Amino acid sequence: MIRLINLCLQRGPQRLLDQVELTVHPGQKMGLVGANGAGKSSLFALLQGQLQADTGECQIPSSWRIAHMQQEIVALQRSALDYVLDGHTELRRLQQQLEHTQEGTAVGLLHAQLDAIDGYTADTRARKLLAGLGFSAAEMDQQVQSFSGGWRMRLNLAQTLMCPSDLLLLDEPTNHLDLDAILWLEGWLQSYPGTLLLISHDRDFMDAVVDHIVHFERQKLVLYRGGYSAFERARAERMLQQQQAFEKQQAERAHMQDFIRRFKAKASKARQAQSRVKALERMQELAPAHFDSPFNFSFREADKISTPLLSLRDASLGHGEQAILKHVSLQLMPGARIALLGPNGAGKSTLIKTLAQELNLLAGEQNRGENLAIGYFAQHQLDALDIQASPLLHLQRIAPTEREQKLRDFLGGFDFRGDRCDEPVENFSGGEKARLALALIAWQKPNLLLMDEPTNHLDLEMRHALTQALQHFSGAVLLVSHDRHLLKNTVDDFYLVANGELTEFDAELDEYSRWLQEYRASSSSSDEAEPVNVGDKVDRKAQRQAEAEVRKQLAPYRKQVEKLEKELSHVQQQLAEIELQLADNEFYSSEQRDALKQLLAKQVKLKQQADDIENQWLESMEQLEQLQLH
Repeated sequence: MIRLINLCLQRGPQRLLDQVELTVHPGQKMGLVGANGAGKSSLFALLQGQLQADTGECQIPSSWRIAHMQQEIVALQRSALDYVLDGHTELRRLQQQLEHTQEGTAVGLLHAQLDAIDGYTADTRARKLLAGLGFSAAEMDQQVQSFSGGWRMRLNLAQTLMCPSDLLLLDEPTNHLDLDAILWLEGWLQSYPGTLLLISHDRDFMDAVVDHIVHFERQKLVLYRGGYSAFERARAERMLQQQQAFEKQQAERAHMQDFIRRFKAKASKARQAQSRVKALERMQELAPAHFDSPFNFSFREADKISTPLLSLRDASLGHGEQAILKHVSLQLMPGARIALLGPNGAGKSTLIKTLAQELNLLAGEQNRGENLAIGYFAQHQLDALDIQASPLLHLQRIAPTEREQKLRDFLGGFDFRGDRCDEPVENFSGGEKARLALALIAWQKPNLLLMDEPTNHLDLEMRHALTQALQHFSGAVLLVSHDRHLLKNTVDDFYLVANGELTEFDAELDEYSRWLQEYRASSSSSDEAEPVNVGDKVDRKAQRQAEAEVRKQLAPYRKQVEKLEKELSHVQQQLAEIELQLADNEFYSSEQRDALKQLLAKQVKLKQQADDIENQWLESMEQLEQLQLH
């Protein structure tokens, strides 16, 4: 087992972990979550011996074989298959010895060792890994240098999985995978017999794979049983209890401080006051629970809109003269919420690029509304950012007449605050670049969002903020994403891109995994496999459309509820400030009489205002609940 005992870990001046305890039993699968920079990757480095604990112990069995995904590729001139097989170092060692051994007994012994590690099936297993991660049979024999960065990361993942291990360390393995590859990887990890430590921002992926969550919080490690959803519920309950304890303690502290202030100078009460001073010093400082996300943004509403926004009729789409999709008909209306599903390479990105006019239509008709305003997000656009320019300068270039403070406030919703607004993009991580690209889109008032894998590099908090922003967006959305939580919470209709066609997918997202398995099985047995119909039992399209209509009706009530909650919070904050002033005994002197009178009058007015807002909130909530019931 792995044991961290009273362990402290520091990187430079920053303390990451402070006197933490953790036990990981063999065969457990743990997800590591926490803010960026909290120490998750540093813990991986510690387990691999690349870092040493500052104090405390990190115990790990010396016999354990550790597999960890590399971030760089050196062997660019190896074939993809050979590169993956290189991950099995014992296999390569025995193969090399066989090449240089002539003596019969030694050769026999080496063959026996190869058989013991299933060396004769290694080629087949490597090909299965590559196929599961989306590589075609022909691509397996191509050189590593012929693949793009994202596909090289898939090769690194395949090499890691090929390596026999007792402990598997995976840091964001789904970042460069599509939904098909993620579903395959889930199945592989579920059957992995060793111990798994996983860093991921994909909550559905963690729910499917891990049985415990380790939360990095305030230099401590908190262990939760279950997947990410169970962790989220348990943590919310724990934070609520923590907040209640904090508020109770603050009240106790305030009472003690008030007693000390009033009676410390009086001889008759001095001893009691002094005892309260000591009690106050002994009282352990509790931290308030932090519910606030650093992200809070929305897509600015378009001034005008067209109906339909965009349509394709009997269209052929592809690259150059080669058509990937044929006879495509699609109409995007305001409020449409569509996700594209389909095997890797089937044409999902091609469709989005064509709608964004990055690719020309090969045949057919494309009609674009007069007031169409597209917000297009794709990974290659991150590279198009000006690395010498700051987030503020990027925004000023598209809004030259806008006040600087307004632009800074807007960027603050994407967690670009203070000096970060003025730093050049060249210093930014992939996640920060993705947030900036989203900020530029959100500012420009789109009425159609075309989004190709928008959650790559985004952490859980930002993914949640994006989900909320898309829920409140009034325009149309066409989305390709491997984030199932995002799809389930923002999409009404699924379209399938497969076999050169675009068709409606009349089933729920959870059924796509079964469709994909059947599609792969039929594709391997026939070159002209027919798409599998999973909507023969239940057609949920009408249900999703009804749910979309309900969401549309609920939107203004939700906005009203949110507005009232903010107003009530502001009033309550003012009341709390007044109560703080009224707790000061000096405020009750004769010199302060007029000020006291004004303060009391303001208190009465604010209390009445709070009651009025609360009544409005209750009415709005009641209307909201009635609509949800119907």
